[in-house]
This record gives sequence, structure tokens and C-alpha cells, in this order.
Amino acid sequence: MTDDVVLRLDRASAEDLYEVLWIVGEHLAAGAPIPALPHEANERLGRVIGTLGRSLGKIAPS
Repeated sequence: MTDDVVLRLDRASAEDLYEVLWIVGEHLAAGAPIPALPHEANERLGRVIGTLGRSLGKIAPS
């Protein structure tokens, strides 16, 4: 495919992304509130979302 988006993640960011996706899915399915993440996880995931947004052209390059 010519429009693939590939991200390289450090281990901690990949673990955080997995956890948040799993937590959101499970909590949504159960109708439960989604717990807050630790500050460090929020920081790492913020960088992942920024990188993904720039790769998709949704966020202007910084």
C-alpha cells in the first residue's frame, strides 16, 4: 500500500498505548468510567498522538 502509516514506538510508549486501548475498550463495553492514567503515561501517549497526527496530516508539523 502506498498510503501506509508506520510509527516506531519505544517500549514504554507501546505498552502505554496497548494499556489505554485495552482499558478504554473494556470500560466502554462495561459502561464503566475510564480511570486516569499516570502523568508519565499521559506524556508518552501525547507524543504518540502528536506523531500520528502529523503523519496523517491532521496536526501541522512542529
